[in-house]
Amino acid sequence: MAMAVPGTSGVLGQGAEEQKGETARLASFVGAMAIADLVKTTLGPKGMDKILQSMGRSNDIMVTNDGATILKSLYVDNPAAKVLVDISRVQDDEVGDGTTSVVVLAGELLREAEQLVLQKIHPMTIIAGYRQACEAAKERLALLALNHSENQERFRQDLLNIAKTTLSSKILTQDKEHFARLAVDAVLRLKGSSNLESIHIIKKTGGTLKESFLDEGFILDKRIGVGQPKRIENAKILVANTAMDTDKIKIYGARVRVDSMAKVADIEKAEKEKMRAKVENIISQGLNCFVNRQLIYNFPEEIFADAGVMAIEHADFDGIERLALVTGGEIASTFDSPDKLKLGSCKLIEEIMIGEDKLIHFSGVEMGEACTIVLRGASSHVLDEAERSLHDALCVLQQTVQDSRVIYGGGYPEMQMAKVVEEKAARTPGKKSLAIEAYARALRAIPGTICDNAGLDSAELLSQLRAAHAEEDTRMGVDVVLGKAGDMSELGIYECYRVKEQIILSATEASEMILRVDEIIKCAPRQRGEE
Repeated sequence: MAMAVPGTSGVLGQGAEEQKGETARLASFVGAMAIADLVKTTLGPKGMDKILQSMGRSNDIMVTNDGATILKSLYVDNPAAKVLVDISRVQDDEVGDGTTSVVVLAGELLREAEQLVLQKIHPMTIIAGYRQACEAAKERLALLALNHSENQERFRQDLLNIAKTTLSSKILTQDKEHFARLAVDAVLRLKGSSNLESIHIIKKTGGTLKESFLDEGFILDKRIGVGQPKRIENAKILVANTAMDTDKIKIYGARVRVDSMAKVADIEKAEKEKMRAKVENIISQGLNCFVNRQLIYNFPEEIFADAGVMAIEHADFDGIERLALVTGGEIASTFDSPDKLKLGSCKLIEEIMIGEDKLIHFSGVEMGEACTIVLRGASSHVLDEAERSLHDALCVLQQTVQDSRVIYGGGYPEMQMAKVVEEKAARTPGKKSLAIEAYARALRAIPGTICDNAGLDSAELLSQLRAAHAEEDTRMGVDVVLGKAGDMSELGIYECYRVKEQIILSATEASEMILRVDEIIKCAPRQRGEE
């Protein structure tokens, strides 16, 4: 077995290390399996949460069971572990859910591959077997899919079931009926659009999670200025990112020498007149609501108030980008060319109260599908996790609207795919059949992990499921509530086809990439002053 030797070849510079052969492969397997074991306990409806504590000055903490969030927050040194962190992030970006499942499956595939490598089976033989098994699993998954897109009532019920299944493993599981309806209503408002930007989520501490609600239109977490109209109908809105302060000379490091205080007053007066001209130029565009990314000082705010224009200052950048999108306007920074300015519009702007806070509500916006989900909760940590959970549900629903195929959940697809893969192994001659069998065992590890995390006897339940799936037309999966095998159709446990397909493909590709490794080279950073 090769060892990690500093610069063994004599070619590498000083401080470089290389690991070869079995040592490199073992280091890759160990790192990837450690990452998979780290998030494994968060899988399923009874998965546990992790507390992530920052070691920085702020000592921030985050409580979550979202695989992508946990892995994103870790500093990982092992290169193979980084591959799994990356597939988790891609899974989150592509389909929004399944981030833990993809890492657990990849970890199980590598665990099985490690045993095969110890039996002197070449990694390329294992990879070839895994590829064949993946194809068989994908074909079976496509056959299992149901499609109710022609029947709107059935399709809405499918969406509700998928949202409830997604939220079952999150903090929102107690109120999953309520939040599933919120998420489905919000996504169906998009009318097939893939732009989740028009769904705005606001978090307000106080109350309970059950008090969260969906509001048509857009809510901006700001207050209306003093002495300005609190309600505007048929609003014309200019969204801007421009300086609206008068007491700064904008050339940094400039010095102004004067020979009397009167000259200072003249400079201040010139600044004020410059600001007055700018504000009057803005007002002349025919608007009655001005939303600015930066501060608006007292003098321009006073001019806006006198003109009956609502001025909103210091709106967060994410907020004004979304506001410009939903009102049909564009963010402006100069106002000299009126023909290039695009004003947004909405039917009504008014101040509303949520809890003890005042916010600004834009209703009747140009983008009719826009809506805001207001989350209420006991603490900021609860609200942060609720937002992550809801975001996952929204992403999965959006994928389902685009590809309306759904499948039963609760370990049902994994058992079906494992059965088909094992049948393929029985028909495959040579050592490849061992790799295909190993793939089937890795697939069964997903329902096994769901059972273990729920405190159930996974060996007993998996044997029951294997017996049930030996028969045709079975729909049995893991029922963690009753602790036995249950009919997934009757329990309403559905999953998005796209999510499950992405899990299979990503996990297989990641394990294949790590299996190909036979050498790890660590190079010291280049010293300064070297040519």
